[in-house]
Amino acid sequence: MKAYVGVTDIDWYKYLSSRSSIREANFWRPYGSRAFKILVPGEPFIFKTKAPLNQIVGGAIFEGFVSLNISRAWEFFGEGNGVSSSDALIERIRKITGESRNEIGDREIGCVLLRDLLFFSDQERIPTPPSFSANIVQGKSFTFPGEDDVIDAVVQRIVSREDWSTGFRGDVENLGPTHGSPRLVTPRLGQGAFKAIVQEAYVRRCAITNHKILPTLQAAHILPVAHGGQHRIDNGILLRSDVHTMFDRGYIGIDEDFRLRVSPRLRSEFGNGDEFYTKEGQVVTLPSVTNNQPSAEFLTWHLEKVFR
Repeated sequence: MKAYVGVTDIDWYKYLSSRSSIREANFWRPYGSRAFKILVPGEPFIFKTKAPLNQIVGGAIFEGFVSLNISRAWEFFGEGNGVSSSDALIERIRKITGESRNEIGDREIGCVLLRDLLFFSDQERIPTPPSFSANIVQGKSFTFPGEDDVIDAVVQRIVSREDWSTGFRGDVENLGPTHGSPRLVTPRLGQGAFKAIVQEAYVRRCAITNHKILPTLQAAHILPVAHGGQHRIDNGILLRSDVHTMFDRGYIGIDEDFRLRVSPRLRSEFGNGDEFYTKEGQVVTLPSVTNNQPSAEFLTWHLEKVFR
C-alpha cells in the first residue's frame, strides 16, 4: 500500500479543521489537466501544512481524481472545497495563479477527492519527518509499512479510527506489518465523490440516451441508499434527469447483460416512450473499466424489486 503526504494550503486546512461536520473534501488544484495517479481508492492521504507551520496535521482516505468545472466542484462538495462559497473558491484560485476572475471563468480544476477527514488537535500535530524534503512543493508518496516510522504511525491512526472500523472496514483489509499485505476491494465513496466519479466513468454521457448536456446528468443509485445501497461506483449509473426518474420508478431497467428493459406500463400509462422502446434490448453505454461497470447483483435487485 502507498500513502501520500500532500502539502496543504494553510487556509484550506484551517477552514476544514474548524468544521467537524464536513466528512468529505476536495483537495483541489487550480488546473485540471494533470491527473493524480499516485494512490488508488482506499489508500491514505496525509495533510502537511506549508511553512511556517510545517507540520503533519491529519489525513483522509483517497477516493479518486477527476477534473470538474468550478461550479460543479462547488455543487458536489460545497464547503468541502475548504471555502465558504463558490466566489471564495474562485478568489482562492485567483490568488494562486494571478489570473483575473474573467480569465478563470468556470474552467475545470483538478479534484483530489477525500473522505473520512481527520484533523489533529494542536497538541497532536507532528513535525514533518526528515525524509520529507523542504523542497517538495506538492507532496510525496511513501510505501506503507516500513519506509518511515512517522508516516507509518499516521497511517495507522487514519485507518484504525472507530468510524473506519465500523463503517469502512471493507475498503482496506489486513492493515499493518503484523497482518500481512493490505488488500483493496471496491471502495465506498462519499456522496460528492460518487456523483463526480460516476460522471467521469460514463464520460459525461447518459448511459441510455447518450445525452451529454452536463447540467441535466445525474448519478443514479441502482440499489437506493434507503434500501441499503452504498455510494459505490458499481452501484451507480449516469442518467439524464428524466431517465433517472423513470429508472427510480421502475419504467425502465437494465438486465445483468446490460441490455435495456422498458416496461409496457410506460406506454399504457402515458401513451408515449418511443425513444426508449426503440432502444429496448440494446446494450447501454458502459464505463470502459470493467470494475466500474454496474454490479449484476444490484441490477438484478432493481429488476426484481423496482421494475414494473
